[in-house]
Parts: sequence; structure tokens; C-alpha cells
Amino acid sequence: MRKIKKIVTIVTMCCFITALSGCAMLESEFNDIKGSLIGNGYRIDTYDNYGSKVLETSGDKINISGNKVETTSYSSDGSTSTNYDLSSVITITIDGKEIESCGDTCIFVQDGLNSEVDFTEERIKSMTDGSFSDNTFVAEFVNKYKNMFGKSRVVVIKSQLGQPITAYSGEEVYWEIPDDLPKMTKLMIDGKALYIHRANFQIIDKALLDQKGE
Repeated sequence: MRKIKKIVTIVTMCCFITALSGCAMLESEFNDIKGSLIGNGYRIDTYDNYGSKVLETSGDKINISGNKVETTSYSSDGSTSTNYDLSSVITITIDGKEIESCGDTCIFVQDGLNSEVDFTEERIKSMTDGSFSDNTFVAEFVNKYKNMFGKSRVVVIKSQLGQPITAYSGEEVYWEIPDDLPKMTKLMIDGKALYIHRANFQIIDKALLDQKGE
């Protein structure tokens, strides 16, 4: 009986670990931990407002961190309180050296992640077949859950003035907004990280791109 319980426990744990290993949200957490401890390999592309690349930087051990500034707020009774808010400056540590960046469009591409598509103008015309899952209330809940595990998507990145820069696609795409980095969006694309700093972008379900209008 004990052997059976032990086998059931081991099988249950294996199933649980397997389920977690496919969770894009947890992959993102592990990626953050590794980046904070030893750094990840990235290529950093910097663009001007028109989408022209002005700088390309790469390194084996790169980490990104925000910078907090002290702010003071005043209440109606005359008392003051001190807070710490994120500034617009990010610090990029590259193999022990630093770049302080503010205002530029920066795309951080983890080693092994390649731009697969040059996105051109498309027309998307979607129609429902009447399915219950197409209702917006249901779809919003389901899509939030699906995002945790990654969805099949295309990520289109544009300059701050809307000029197309590049696009990435993946079968397991997850996104989040880091609370410790200013004006930054982090994505995991098939297990690789992509950070977008101060750029316009769209994350489009591939299923929608299969519904192009005439």
C-alpha cells in the first residue's frame, strides 16, 4: 500500500512539474531570476523616433534595472510623506559595464530569438460563428488564462512615430508589464525573452491573421 501511495505521489509530482514547465509565465520568472543573478545574453537595438537603428549592443551577461527617485507628497493637514517612484532612466549592465538610457526606443532580444517576419500592412476582418466562447466577457477571461501558458501570436514593433521596425512570431507568446522597469513590456516567445522599451507595438493572435479581409 505504501509503495502504491509513493508511486502515485511521484506520478502526481511529475505531472505537476510538467504542467509548470509549459507555463510561459513561470518561464518568465525563471528568466528574471537568472538575469538578476548572472545575466542573460542579449542584443540591444536602439532606434530613433523614425525607426532608424542608431546603436547595436550585445553582451554575454546583461541585466536591466530601473532607478527610483525620492518624491515628497503633501497632505491637507500639512504633513508630508516620502515615496520612491520609478524614474524614466533604465540601467543596462553589460558584462560588468553600464549604459544609462532615457527616452530612446530599445529592443532587447535574447540570444536564440530571431526576427522571422517583416510585417507589412494587413487587413483583418474577423467574424463570429456564434460560439459561446466568442462572447467578450468569456473571451476576456479565457485569453488571460491562455496568456499565462503562451498563445500563438505575432508581435509587431514600431517606432514612437509609428514606423514599422520588426516583427517576431511564436507558438507560445506571453507578455507582462514589469513593475520595476519604466515604460517597459516583457514578452516570452517560445522560451526566449524580448523586452520592448518606449516603442509602439501590437501583439496579434495568429488566428486573426488567418482572417484577412479582401
